[in-house]
Amino acid sequence: MRVVVAGTDTDVGKTIFSAALAGAMGAAYWKPIQAGLEEGSDSETVAALAPKATILPEAYRLTTPCSPHRAAEIDGVEIQTDELVPPPADPLVIEGAGGVLVPVTRRLGFADLFARWQLPVILVARTSLGTINHSLLSLEALRSRSVQVLGIAFCGEPQEDSEATICAIARVKRLGRLPTLAQLGPESLARAFAENFRLEDLR
Repeated sequence: MRVVVAGTDTDVGKTIFSAALAGAMGAAYWKPIQAGLEEGSDSETVAALAPKATILPEAYRLTTPCSPHRAAEIDGVEIQTDELVPPPADPLVIEGAGGVLVPVTRRLGFADLFARWQLPVILVARTSLGTINHSLLSLEALRSRSVQVLGIAFCGEPQEDSEATICAIARVKRLGRLPTLAQLGPESLARAFAENFRLEDLR
């Protein structure tokens, strides 16, 4: 299985979920564009949390922690979107950056890239205030580009009404919710994923 993990926003738990998914699948992990290196990369986080995952090198490693289009301009790099092609690994987990409409360049957003790849997407959303609006807008943006959405994965404390409302309005499958972990590590993350998600729901 080859799947894209996208987020409704930045810092919603996308990288943690990607690590859990890659670990559970025994998959390769690929972050096409890393923007911001001072606090380490998402690939390093996934490697630490999913030791069995194969970490593939990013296509672009940009210094500034901001939208890739601007980070590339600051670094004097031109992102060649035609060369952003998913590696042939299977199973494969691909992680986007920020929300689905974050610009890759000044002419192309991540949702457009996902549509070009024709790979299914799992949308990761937080459970805190604002998630209904962010989630519904993200799903609308993906579907308007004919991107297949496998379902939505929540991260955070339980908010049953918000989660149910999003799934009912958007008619999207609720895949599960990754709880906030007091101690985050490979074992605790794998256990939390196994208790809250089923891989067969992703197929």
